[in-house]
Amino acid sequence: MTDRNPPNRPARTGALSGNRTIVTDAPFTPVADLGPREREGFIARTYGHLLGAIAAFTLIEIFLFVNGYAEPMAETMLTTSWLLVLGGFIIVATGGSHIAHRARTKGVQYLGLAAVVVAEAVIFVPMLWLANEYAPGAINSAAMVTALGFGALTIIAVVSGKDFSFLRTFLMWGGVVALLLIVTGVAFGFDLGAVFSVGMVGFAGAAILYDTSNILRYFPADRYVSASLQLFTSVMLLFWYVLSLFLRFGRD
Repeated sequence: MTDRNPPNRPARTGALSGNRTIVTDAPFTPVADLGPREREGFIARTYGHLLGAIAAFTLIEIFLFVNGYAEPMAETMLTTSWLLVLGGFIIVATGGSHIAHRARTKGVQYLGLAAVVVAEAVIFVPMLWLANEYAPGAINSAAMVTALGFGALTIIAVVSGKDFSFLRTFLMWGGVVALLLIVTGVAFGFDLGAVFSVGMVGFAGAAILYDTSNILRYFPADRYVSASLQLFTSVMLLFWYVLSLFLRFGRD
């Protein structure tokens, strides 16, 4: 579903980190090989930008709902095809991940982060509108569960020190299977059900573990904006399916 290779893996061998050699077109030192102060600075900037992206996403949603734009947007998107909404969600996640791994200049990284935040905010409108209308309190509950889940998975990835790069194959094939199931469900008009949403929550959790491990081991120190973008797409994936479960079981 997303491009989850380490950033810039072209033509030339760079530094050796853990059990993987990172190849780039320009030499760089991965975060894992930096000193403690540099690593702490990278982590602080990465998660600071992640919080900023989440805050920007929240402010955009508040603006759309307070000014009355959310309802017509949701109705338009829901009356066309839910497949378009889901397809847009997947395209944005894939494109954001691609930008995160390919962008080199700060300007392109910030542009990519801003574009993904805006796109995610638009795509989330129908889901948030449904939750606001039919499952009061679901948004806050889903946000809390997402935050707790993300925090717990981050702690596991950091404290364990384990390299979760082995999850890449699972994420690739799992993403393909999920996409096929979504397309089939919409095309033939059947509900994928709560089991699918639970499975996607697990998929998003695996993505967070993989992304956190990948960022802390293999990203160059100047890619903290891209690192936050990568984490943002995974957090939004987790939030989407946690909210879908609250919406499914919390309707009045």
